[in-house]
Amino acid sequence: MQDKNDPTAYRFQGKDALIGSQMLFVAFGALVLVPLLTGLDPNVALFTAGAGTLIFQLVTKGKVPIFLASSFAFIAPISIGTAQWGVAATMGGLVAAGFVYILLSFLIRWQGVAIVHRILPPVVTGPVIMVIGLILAPIAVQMATGVANPDNIVPRGTALTVSMAALATTVLVSLLGRGMFRLIPIFCGIVVGYSLALFYGLVDFTPVKEAPWFAIPSFTAPEFHLAAILFIIPVAIAPAIEHFGDVLAIGAITGKDYLEDPGVENTMLGDGLATSFASFLGGPPNTTYSEVTGAVALTGVKNAGVMTWAAICAILLAFVGKLGALLATIPAVVMGGIMLLLFGAIMVVGLNSLVRSGLDLMQNRNLAIVALILVFGIGGMSFSAGQFSLEGIGLAAILGIMLNLILPRAR
Repeated sequence: MQDKNDPTAYRFQGKDALIGSQMLFVAFGALVLVPLLTGLDPNVALFTAGAGTLIFQLVTKGKVPIFLASSFAFIAPISIGTAQWGVAATMGGLVAAGFVYILLSFLIRWQGVAIVHRILPPVVTGPVIMVIGLILAPIAVQMATGVANPDNIVPRGTALTVSMAALATTVLVSLLGRGMFRLIPIFCGIVVGYSLALFYGLVDFTPVKEAPWFAIPSFTAPEFHLAAILFIIPVAIAPAIEHFGDVLAIGAITGKDYLEDPGVENTMLGDGLATSFASFLGGPPNTTYSEVTGAVALTGVKNAGVMTWAAICAILLAFVGKLGALLATIPAVVMGGIMLLLFGAIMVVGLNSLVRSGLDLMQNRNLAIVALILVFGIGGMSFSAGQFSLEGIGLAAILGIMLNLILPRAR
């Protein structure tokens, strides 16, 4: 039973609706970025983000003021998966990734958090996260230079003007922004880039005019193909590890130990159920959003009921057909400018986890694990058996886990 005088106690009040919509605004730019980059429906992403947050709150009994939405770690596997197997089969792989979270939550419940750190130490997770960012780097450059779509090539000078303006705005707002602006650098970058794209005539509003105001999101049921599942499942490692950091971060802001209550096994279970639910409907996997965590620190509103309002707002916006059509008009060059920073940041997150671990990377065992993960993952190494093929991020993750388990440790 929560103390009602406790500012972190769950309260669902009408007066918090505006604050909840503000929390959604903070997450909005990053939330719709994943579906826009991967070809998924942004309206579905809005719906599954809202529903996923409500599922998370149900599992954690409304104790953690967190908003769940599209995970950046899955951009590469979704893009590659939809190209190779289609959206439905990719969703099947993402459903399985959600079940990985669920299994991890039960493993933690049984063995404690230490078991995860034994299987997935920084020497494995760090370089795997780096592979995710580095594999995506060429895609970001192609989009930023206007050559990503052969059927709609943008002149290089125009493309660089728009993409670099979006990139510069994002960087400057993240460094110099004050108050709420500092929490929405991606949104600001998109606004500036989109404005320039309008000036250069790169935006076509025909789909917006033709779209209805009210429309059911284009939900997609999953199909289950072993190759797609085995390709995507290893990617779940990175956000699973990040989950611990997110829970610690929000706990530091509210002064609560969420690893103990409601317990990381329950927060991980909430993420897993939300991810699988989203994938059953054709939405990107869910993860906790650091942008919203920053908003909690800035506003001082620690009541998880505010996130309930943010979730409700997201679900309602999902049925506005013209919103999805408007988001789809954002040119690839605008998104490319944002991606140059975003994908580099993913790589830096992996590098930072290695640095913070204090590992001696020149020690032979660590050197072998990190080097082979990076070269196999980025270099294009693949292993095939019949219809099954393992390469890229999936190969890097499985290789890292195996090497960590079988290589002898230094005395």
